[in-house]
Amino acid sequence: MEEKKIVVVMGGPSSEAAISRQTGTAVIKALQSKGYAVMGLEFDPRGFAREMEAMRPAMVFNAMHGAFGEDGRLAAVLELLGIPYTGSGVLAAALTLDKAAAKRVLMGAGIPTPRASMYRAFERQRDLAGEIAAAFSLPVVVKAASQGSSLGVVIASRAEDLSGALEEAFRYDDEAVVEEFIEGPEITVAVWGDGVKNETFPIIEITTASGRYDYESKYTKGASQHIIPARLTPKTAEKARAIALSTFEVCGCRGVARVDMMVSAEGQPYVIDINTMPGMTETSLVPDAARAMGIDFPALCERLLALAGFFNL
Repeated sequence: MEEKKIVVVMGGPSSEAAISRQTGTAVIKALQSKGYAVMGLEFDPRGFAREMEAMRPAMVFNAMHGAFGEDGRLAAVLELLGIPYTGSGVLAAALTLDKAAAKRVLMGAGIPTPRASMYRAFERQRDLAGEIAAAFSLPVVVKAASQGSSLGVVIASRAEDLSGALEEAFRYDDEAVVEEFIEGPEITVAVWGDGVKNETFPIIEITTASGRYDYESKYTKGASQHIIPARLTPKTAEKARAIALSTFEVCGCRGVARVDMMVSAEGQPYVIDINTMPGMTETSLVPDAARAMGIDFPALCERLLALAGFFNL
């Protein structure tokens, strides 16, 4: 194996740092098992550029969830330094982590997504709860605009829950997205590609003991069940795959991304989130979908290197 150094960047000051370290540790073990020269780096925004200049790796494997790694800032620094990296570029990463911006792009592109309104923290002087109750049928989903791993997400079933749901969202961001709640199964479709040739993974249906795919359900072993393939009609499954590919392409993603959807009683999938830095832990969805295609975790990580051009360096 050619000794081209790979640095897996993880952790940092994000609220998702602990999950990022789990992903990073798993990726390091996987790539080491394939014989790659790989090391981990705890992300510190104050010294990251200097560290990269000193290390000059052949490639950075981005294992950063949330702020810095998933919002395009890590990619921007690496672009300036001329260091290749895995995953989506600056614009796609920034767009997809900002749920409000992504919602506007999806609606503009005609991609099915739940009806939504966006609210800023400074607007709390108005009766936002009253406005939401008048504009939407309850329940609604209230989300912080720039968090992943379901942080800052609340399903408000009663009018009296709306103010608290907004406050929870504003804890994480100064913009909140309020969208209609789609009653039905939750599914996810991973897509990978280089932006030119893109392919979908098997569709996963997600069920949980709590009934919600929240932070605890995502990262607690046994708290959620991944059903592969999802229990969908062929027509609905085809719609979901087409929507996932369109979402990946419209947002300009590359590498691997996960498109999360809710399926209505009529069999219509609606995009509720796009993740350009999906989890790579033992309970994560993308590794499960890859295994269903006969791709083990080390091979999955190796393929992500290939999509980033590692073997052309």
